[in-house]
Amino acid sequence: MDKQETTPRDDAIRLLARRDYSRAELVSRLTSRGHERADIALALDGLAEEGLQSDARFAEQFVRSRVFRGQGEMKIRAELSSRGVSDEMAREALESEAPDWHRLACEALAKRFDSPGREPRERAKRERFLASRGFDFDQVRHAMAHAWDTDP
Repeated sequence: MDKQETTPRDDAIRLLARRDYSRAELVSRLTSRGHERADIALALDGLAEEGLQSDARFAEQFVRSRVFRGQGEMKIRAELSSRGVSDEMAREALESEAPDWHRLACEALAKRFDSPGREPRERAKRERFLASRGFDFDQVRHAMAHAWDTDP
C-alpha cells in the first residue's frame, strides 16, 4: 500500500469527523473513491459497533436541522428515505423531535411573506411555498389562516 492509498475505515472516519452520515451515504461515497463493497461493509460494521456511525443518530440530527430550517414532515421523511434511512428509524426520529407542525408552518409562512395575499394567485403562491417545504394540506390551511395572528 503506497502512502496515498487509504482504507475504507480511514476515509469513513475522515468523512464522519465533519458530520454524521447515514450508512448508505457512506457506502456511496466510499464506493466512488474506489473501495470494494465487501471492505466497505466490514469497515462500516466496525464503526457502527464502536458507535462512530449510527443511522439513528444521523436521523435525529437530520430531523432537528430540518425542523430548524422550517421544513415539514413530508419533505423530511422523503429526504431521510433518499439517504437510506429506514421508514421506522425516520418515524422514531420524527417522534423524538415532535415539533408542532402547524406552528412551524405558520412560522415559515410568516417569515417569507408579510400577508396571506389578496388575490387568489398570491394565496396560491403561498400555498405552493408551504407544500414545497413538505407541509400537508391541513398544515397549509392552518398556516394560511393563522400565520399572521399575533399568537399563532
